[in-house]
Amino acid sequence: MAESAVGFLLERLAPVFDNKVTLFGEVQAEVLCLKGRLELIKAFLRAADALEESDEELKVWVKQVRDVAHEAEDLLDELELVQVNNHANGLSIYLRVRNMKARYRIAHELKSINSRMKTISSTDKRFLSKLHTPSEASSSNYTGAWHDQRGDALLLDNTDLVGIDRPKKKLIGWLMKGCPGRKVISVTGMGGMGKTTLVKQAYDDPEVRKHFKACVWVTVSQSCKVEELLRDLAQKLFSEIRRPIPEGLESMCSDKLKMIIKDLLQRKKYLVVFDDVWHMYEWEAVKYALPNNNCGSRIMITTRKSDLASISSIESNGKVYNLHPLKEDEAWDLFCRNTFQGHSCPSYLMDICKYILRKCGGLPLAIVAISGVLATKDKRRIDEWDMICRSLGAEIQGNGKLDNFKTVFNLSFNDLPYHLKYCFLYLSIFPEDYLIQRMRVIRLWIAEGFIEAKEGKTMEDVANDYLKELLNRNLIQVAETTSDGRVKTLRIHDLLREIIILKSKDQNFASIVKEQSVAWPEKIRRLSVHGRLPYRQQHRSASQLRSLFMFGVVENLSLGKLFPEGFKLLGVLDYQDTPLKKFPVAVVDQYHLRYLSLRNTKVKMVPSHIIGKLHNLETLDLKETCVRELPVDILKLQKLRHLLVYRSKVKGYAQFYSKHGFKAPTEIGNLQSLQKLCFVEANHDCGMIIRQLGKLSQLRRLGILKLREEDGKAFCLSIERLTNLHALSVTSEGENKVIDLTFLSSPPPFLQRLYLSGCLQELPSWIQSLHSLTRLFLKWSCLKYDPLVYLQDLPNLAHLELLQVYDGDTLHFRCGKFKKLKVLGLGKFDGLKQVIVGKDAMPCLERLSIGRCELLKKVPSGIEHLTKLKVLEFFDMPDELIKTICPHGPGKDHFKVSHIPDVYSTYWRDGGWDVYSVDSFSRDCCPRSGTVMRSHEPRIQWKL
Repeated sequence: MAESAVGFLLERLAPVFDNKVTLFGEVQAEVLCLKGRLELIKAFLRAADALEESDEELKVWVKQVRDVAHEAEDLLDELELVQVNNHANGLSIYLRVRNMKARYRIAHELKSINSRMKTISSTDKRFLSKLHTPSEASSSNYTGAWHDQRGDALLLDNTDLVGIDRPKKKLIGWLMKGCPGRKVISVTGMGGMGKTTLVKQAYDDPEVRKHFKACVWVTVSQSCKVEELLRDLAQKLFSEIRRPIPEGLESMCSDKLKMIIKDLLQRKKYLVVFDDVWHMYEWEAVKYALPNNNCGSRIMITTRKSDLASISSIESNGKVYNLHPLKEDEAWDLFCRNTFQGHSCPSYLMDICKYILRKCGGLPLAIVAISGVLATKDKRRIDEWDMICRSLGAEIQGNGKLDNFKTVFNLSFNDLPYHLKYCFLYLSIFPEDYLIQRMRVIRLWIAEGFIEAKEGKTMEDVANDYLKELLNRNLIQVAETTSDGRVKTLRIHDLLREIIILKSKDQNFASIVKEQSVAWPEKIRRLSVHGRLPYRQQHRSASQLRSLFMFGVVENLSLGKLFPEGFKLLGVLDYQDTPLKKFPVAVVDQYHLRYLSLRNTKVKMVPSHIIGKLHNLETLDLKETCVRELPVDILKLQKLRHLLVYRSKVKGYAQFYSKHGFKAPTEIGNLQSLQKLCFVEANHDCGMIIRQLGKLSQLRRLGILKLREEDGKAFCLSIERLTNLHALSVTSEGENKVIDLTFLSSPPPFLQRLYLSGCLQELPSWIQSLHSLTRLFLKWSCLKYDPLVYLQDLPNLAHLELLQVYDGDTLHFRCGKFKKLKVLGLGKFDGLKQVIVGKDAMPCLERLSIGRCELLKKVPSGIEHLTKLKVLEFFDMPDELIKTICPHGPGKDHFKVSHIPDVYSTYWRDGGWDVYSVDSFSRDCCPRSGTVMRSHEPRIQWKL
């Protein structure tokens, strides 16, 4: 992590040497000297970071480098603050003198830092023999222990394995069947998932060994060199076919080795396994040495990186097997085998064991490691077991039996580029089992300065690439996706979270404070508060505090009372879901504040004299607050990228819920950096706000409420100028009010999500040209003609919601149309009598919802052809229709829906939903009989 600290500091120093920051002479010289020393030392910090776990002396040295980098970063931020204050108008002589003293103090401290860096640099020569070069770091004793233990997976008996039969059978089928061309079969999953074990079981199967004429297993090290990989493969091939190894093989170049390997395999049906491939160049180095000889040859790869698995297999029309965690019963079986030596779990330990097993998340290595610890505990001492249950983090840190699991994780962590290490460690701030919103973490990473600017991409685009890379490396998992396939929320494996919490604490990256915490760290850079704070935790110094988060905090905390000495470097303040009632006045002097979230609090007003001083603010999240208007001083925030001010409201029937937006200052167009703006009430200032929107050329997401009909032309002209827009939501002044889109001829070319609530009378012709459109929601449209004709050929439409859109008696989904549609909702079609689904229409449809269509008495004709349909839900539909699909008595159409796993009949009652499963209906087929589930969740969410 010293590499990350130094890398980010060097990035911070770049503006100084690009003449974007002016420093007075002495500070300039010290900064230049510091930069030079940091660049020299950074060259082998990656190697030092990888080795510090196994070398105490090196660990101390790395900590010294990291601490110096942190202190230097703090000083640069202080200096920037001093310079801003120095240029302020009307500064008194006293404040000018104070600022001058601060500048000289900072210069002196920078000089002291340089002196320490000189000492640190002089000692690095002692470590060169340990470090060699960064590429050799991972071949040290530290990773050697892992490779020895990984070899144990090759020696396991079938009796030691759980849940392997089905995936093994699938792999064997892929190996032995199919076309004669050479194919690559990749197995991917997070470290510890059992990839090596699974592939070895398939590789050793007698039928597989008989099927291939040559079988070779090559273990790839993390620091693998191309020549070593090819030489190892060649030597094993010669041994396999019982031919002597030629002289000079040890000194052959890679091209010569490739020729030898290709010649050996040219006429053979071969199977080669490359176990634990880390980098694409490793595969690129060997693939041309493995001939495509049409003999039915196969190559197998195990890797932690999903993209590597996919690319290597796609090239040969091969297969990718994504290894998933063990099922609950399989995990319990493995746990009991190792913990109780095959005996059953005592009833009094059942709850504790179930909790610990849940933390393992179905990861075989974690289950084996934890059960190995528990196996040594006295079964009669429930307190010992409960202690492990409550302090898994400490157990991971101090119990040698868990070293293997830590090492597996550290291999993945050390392989991350330095900027991704910070991004990954940042996830330690979130509580256990917390679903992390994708956009929230992206905005936080940007605010923290973790995201590197790249030409042609926004910071959000780059941050999203970082997130994809962590997913690709199987370090985090997708928890929820949107209907159009975007990642919505993420999760991290419980035990990985415990490890990164320990690493964050050790690296002074972030600190977690819970009720049971005994003390806060002395130097806090990022603080995440979980639950109520005991009194003794208060009154701590926060001079270095950069980020503050609140999770599950029940009292209305005052920052002034919590940190009476204040803080000057705060960049992130996240109050989401706290009982905060007033805007925190303590942020008034926080020049460095970039992220402020008061989401889902009780705040009602944003003080003008405070908000206008937050010149570096990038995200202001006031979603689900009571704020209805923003002061004109918000226009001073020229760096603001995300402005979210709206509140959801359920009004009567809640299939589509409405929103309260906010009154924006008339000159909102001055906020030129805005990426997201939601939701502006447009019926103020005689439409001036609508004209201002056209100036916001960087907007990606825009939400408009109460759009007046007379502002239609101005609105269309503004929208045409927003060429970067990806999502647009527009609501008229009321259900019968018109949204005039007739003047819009050139819609934003990259529009992906479109939400229109208001009378359209006719569907805009340009909608058919939106080839990137994935979601389309229409409400109150009052169309005279069937809209499906105009929508059916949209090539990427995945989610379509139509509410009170058309009064015709028939909706016809024609043959072969809506090819990508996965979710369809139809609501309040007052004249609708039949829905026809043509052959091969909507072949990907997974969810169908139909509500409040009073004249519709039968299920859609052709619904039986929707073979991928998983959920069919009816909302307040006539009893006559529901009875036709009842599994008992008069249910003559039940056969049409019998292939659908979940069929529900749902009714709006007393502010919530009563949900009945059709399969639970009683014998008399009463639609409101059977098992009822109560839900208060909105069934459809209108959001950007």
